[in-house]
Amino acid sequence: MREILPALERWYAAGVPFGLATVVSVSRSAPRGPGAAMAVGPDDEVVGSVSGGCVEGAVFELAQEVVTSGEARLETFGYSDEDAFAVGLTCGGELTLLVRPVTPAADPVFGAVAASVARGEPVTVATVVDGPAPRGAALAVWPGSVSGTLGTAGLDAAVTADARGELALGATGSRHYGPRGERREDAVTVFLHSFAPPPRMLVFGAIDYAAAVARIGDFLGYRVTVCDARPVFATPKRFPAAVEVVVDWPHRYLRGTDTDGRTVICVLTHDPKFDVPLLEEALRRPAAYIGAMGSRRTHDERRKRLTEAGVGADELARLRSPLGLDLGARTPEEVAVSVAAEIVALRWGGSGVPLTATAGAIHPARAS
Repeated sequence: MREILPALERWYAAGVPFGLATVVSVSRSAPRGPGAAMAVGPDDEVVGSVSGGCVEGAVFELAQEVVTSGEARLETFGYSDEDAFAVGLTCGGELTLLVRPVTPAADPVFGAVAASVARGEPVTVATVVDGPAPRGAALAVWPGSVSGTLGTAGLDAAVTADARGELALGATGSRHYGPRGERREDAVTVFLHSFAPPPRMLVFGAIDYAAAVARIGDFLGYRVTVCDARPVFATPKRFPAAVEVVVDWPHRYLRGTDTDGRTVICVLTHDPKFDVPLLEEALRRPAAYIGAMGSRRTHDERRKRLTEAGVGADELARLRSPLGLDLGARTPEEVAVSVAAEIVALRWGGSGVPLTATAGAIHPARAS
């Protein structure tokens, strides 16, 4: 959704109706997860994707139909053994889409949501998917405010509470309620789409490898900061325009920086005076990934120094060192791919082995 928002904002501001299809649930080996979106606007312009090409033709027609009818629709696509030419997912998975018309009159909160997402402000959009409530009705929930309605005050209150909880986790998925927000009923299905600020990638050590890691981190959607105590190396000219460059002692900068369970920390300094106090701080705070560059000898020396500094075995077990997967990488760019591959594998529980050596679903079911 983030990638297609500029086009959607343009259509919305012009008051031009468009059809928006959003993946609200998946099963088995579906290619895209909940929240993936595709829209059809004026002059049949298409932005986004919901399946990587399998069902986009059918979704294009659905989007046109909902714009004409003004009514949202819920559609499920799977694989049909009986009809080889049926529209469906060749991978054998199944996905359910909510396809709805969007105009300022039909969705008055869309403009404010799009503006918040563009500014990096956290917001969750709750949309009625199914049940005895207006399908396609939307409620926007920010940490301190709410806009829109799902039909009843009770449902709005229950969904607002859950939406703020999901927003704190950066989670997206469906919840079930009674018509008035009853917790023990499942008559109404509501899709909660969280737009949390992008996760952070903190890269320490402004070397050539850092420039490559920063570029791939930006490509993966992280908000990247590169930090080094040496001003001759930590210059913005050496890094992509979107990357923040900070001149400071790494451990001091990290000590004053908030991290959470999505933060990625890459220590590329491989100099004890920098990386030992930095890792001592990093291993005691929340982070999704903490990796350090260096040879195995450097790693052994680093572990010894960290142990002497009082870092416990459980904390040391979080350290990925030497960082990256074994790809045989040589150049800074190849090493960056290796590091990114390890981060992605750790995030989704991947094995890191070639797919030809594995069996079963390529895209296992994902948690909300």
